[in-house]
Amino acid sequence: MSVEGIWQGLKVFEHEDVCMDSFTNDTMRNLKRTVRRLGYPKGHRKGIYGTELLDYISARILIYLPSYEWVLENVPDVINIVDKIKKKSEETDIVLLDYNTNLDFRNLSTPLSHAGLVKLYIEGNYPHPNLEEEITLRSSNLTSDEMPKRTQKKSKAKRTTPKDDTPSLFD
Repeated sequence: MSVEGIWQGLKVFEHEDVCMDSFTNDTMRNLKRTVRRLGYPKGHRKGIYGTELLDYISARILIYLPSYEWVLENVPDVINIVDKIKKKSEETDIVLLDYNTNLDFRNLSTPLSHAGLVKLYIEGNYPHPNLEEEITLRSSNLTSDEMPKRTQKKSKAKRTTPKDDTPSLFD
C-alpha cells in the first residue's frame, strides 16, 4: 500500500521479524514499531521470506529507492501528480515542502526527503546506485557524521544536501 509500509514491514528487530500487516496498511497509522517493545533493529529482511538481513545502506539501495521509484512510475494518481508538477515547473518555480531535506541516499544520518526524491525523479536524476560500488566506497570513507542515528550517542546529525551545478526545480 505504501513505500513506508514496505520499509517498516521488512524491518527486523531483536524480538520480531517481518510485519506482514505493514504491507496492507492503507492508513499510514501504526506503521512504525517501537524499539522499547521489540528491541533494537537488526536490519531489513531481503524479501518477505528471505534469509538475508540487509544493513541500512544496502536496504536503502535495494528496498527503499526501487520501491519509491516503482510508485512514481506505476501508481496512476502519483503519475498524474508528478506530470502536473513537471509541466508547471516549466512555467514557474515550484516549491516542494518536506520535513527532511536530505537528497543524498549515502547520507545515513537523516531520512531521505520525499520531496527530494520527487524532485530528482522529475529532473531525470533519480538515484540508481550500484550496491557493490557503494559498499566499497562507504567502507573506505565512512565517518561518524554519516552513520545512522541509532548508532550515534548524544550527537546531533548533520543535515547536508549534495552540491552540484545541475539546474533544479529549486533554482
